[in-house]
Order: sequence, then structure tokens, then C-alpha cells
Amino acid sequence: MSQVIVVNNNLKIANNLCNILESRDVTVIKAGSDDSKPNFLGIDLVGYQADTVVCSDFFEKEVGGSSKLVAIARQAKLSKIIIITEDSSINGIETKHELGGAVRRVSISDFTDQYTLELVFNMCCPDISFSAGDIKTYELLSLAKRVANTDVTVFINGPTGSGKEVLANYLHENSNRKGEPFVAVNCAAIPENMLEAILFGHEKGAFTGASNANKGIFRAADKGTLLLDEISEMPLSLQAKLLRVLQERKVTPVGGQRDIDVDVRVLATSNRDMASEVNQSRFREDLYYRLNVFPLQTRNLSARKDDILPISIKILNKHYKENDAIPYMTNCARDLLLNHSWPGNVRELENTLQRALVLSQGHIIDKNSIMIDQSLSNISNHSSVDTFADQLAFAKIT
Repeated sequence: MSQVIVVNNNLKIANNLCNILESRDVTVIKAGSDDSKPNFLGIDLVGYQADTVVCSDFFEKEVGGSSKLVAIARQAKLSKIIIITEDSSINGIETKHELGGAVRRVSISDFTDQYTLELVFNMCCPDISFSAGDIKTYELLSLAKRVANTDVTVFINGPTGSGKEVLANYLHENSNRKGEPFVAVNCAAIPENMLEAILFGHEKGAFTGASNANKGIFRAADKGTLLLDEISEMPLSLQAKLLRVLQERKVTPVGGQRDIDVDVRVLATSNRDMASEVNQSRFREDLYYRLNVFPLQTRNLSARKDDILPISIKILNKHYKENDAIPYMTNCARDLLLNHSWPGNVRELENTLQRALVLSQGHIIDKNSIMIDQSLSNISNHSSVDTFADQLAFAKIT
């Protein structure tokens, strides 16, 4: 679990930031300065593993400047310092690195803006993989966290591009196997005649081209988590062998004569109606029940509008260059994202934001940088967005 120290001395964003951190299961260690000496070491950090501190520029001056603040933080084994300052002259938020990257100075124009809070949250906790603003998504994450520390098999069902693999990774990162491998294999992307060897491994010479032995995906994920993505695409002939592996926790490499023990937590995903797949004999009923011990369901992005901006921030932070200013979307740009139906779900959103980063002037993303492919949507009455082809043509001449 992530842990963040928030020094609330003259930090106007403190209460709102603490609320958003705590709502996402981040442990917040609240600190301040006493009458004798301004520091945040008066609190007992024993038992905590925080590596980030957030404070105001007022507190920075109290301790004697940023260099002194870095020295105090290093004494407390804190590696990331975020200094917040108010600046009404800027557009939204601006950031810069100081002292070789030890300090990130963040200037904010509006401390009540939810989008700005999301940006600061992502600076504090960049490793939290699943971003959420929708209440039902919070409930899904809460349920996922409860099942994460068990070893039961989880089946994640949902539309293409809705975040099934991200949710699977979230399960792994919140489990007692988090320090072990997380291995994902897309069952739809591998030729049928190769899938068995890739899953269970093969001996040298087991088939034409097998010049070396390979231990396979199951053994590569030993002690960790294996994600079988789009498992509904697995051929029936292989489903029976997978069922045996799940029941006995042993694999037999192709061309091998002996069983090999494996200790793997298995997760599976599909975008299909699995009850229909079973009823039409395209998927084994016994395997489905073995996999569907704990079902989780992801939803279309259009059904969770409050997730769009948190996910957008996570995507932008993923693609911008580390030492550049953090991308900031104007209100008009945000409105375009919020009013689109996103038939391609998160994948379409990511493509749109990657284009926006290319087209944006500096770190500000405005409505002219948002090009949405309306041909993918049944909703064509979005007056603020031209056709995709027109936008591309405009981008080439501007």
C-alpha cells in the first residue's frame, strides 16, 4: 500500500489532497511544525514505508530552503519531495524539477479544481495502476482488493479495451505474490498449434523447429500470477489439458514424460458471454466453473464518465517525457473527452491522447489538440468536433 506524508502548514490543498489519497487506500501520514523547530520528523515513522512528502513553499522557507528540506527528507529516508505553491498567473498547473530531480516544484492556480487534484495525486502515487473516479469502479476495486490476497481463481469479463488486463495487474500488485512474476498471455494471439507448447513448455526436439527446450508460461510464472487473456479463444482440445493443470497444479511439457509442479495463481479474462459459449459447446463447462471461482466485471467507458479524467491523467503521465512539464488539459479539451461515447473504450482514449501530445503547443492541451475519430461512434451530433479526416488535414497545415 502506498504511503504519503502531507505537511499541512499553509498547504491549501492539504485537506482535499488527503481526502483523495485516503479514498484510494493510500496511507496518509499527516505532519506539521511545532513551536520550537519546523520539521516533519516529530511524528513516529516507525512501521511506515512512505517515500514521498508533500508540503507548501511556506514550509520550505520555514526549514531554510529546498536544500535543507532535501537534507531533512533524506534523513527520514524520503526520496520524493513535492513542493506546492499558489500562482494565479498560470494556466492550471506547472511543474519543474530542482536539485537534480530530488524536488518537484508544483505551481497551482486553483486548489479546488478536481482535475488538478488528480494530477497531484498521480505525482504522489504514480505506481497505482488503476485510476478511478466513478463510484462503481471504486466498489470494483474494493472487491478486487479483498480477493487479491487469496489464491482463488478470478474470471474478469468485460468489453474489449475496458481495462481487464489492468485490473488483473491490480489484483497481482495487491496480492502476497506481488514480488513474484506477473505473466500475461493472449490466447487469441497465438496459433492453435503453438499454444500448448507456449503454455506448458516443450522438450528439445518435441516438434519441428524445437531446437531447444522451453519451460513455458506456467513455469515462468511460478510463485507468481498468470493471466490467461481472452481465454474464450482457447481451442477445446487444449481446454481439457488446462483443466488438469488447474486441478493438479502440475504441467507436462510437450514431448516430456514427467509432471512438473507449479505454484501459480491463475486469472482469466474474456469479452464474450461465457454462459452462451458454454451453452453452445464452445467452452467446457467444467473449465468455466474452475476458472469462475470469483467473477469480476469491467464496464464500457461510456458507462463510467467519472473515470475518464483520472484515466486520461494516467495515460498522459505514461507518455510524456519525464523531465518535461506535466501535460495540462484545458476545460474545453476535458469537455470534448467527457462528451464522447468512446466505443473503443480506454484504448481509443489512449490513442486520442497520444495524438493530443503530438499536436499540443507546449504542455497545454486545448480543444484543437483533441482529434476524435467519430466514424467509430454511433453518436455523430457532437458539434464541437469536426470529422477525423478534416482534423488531420487541419493539423497538417497548422
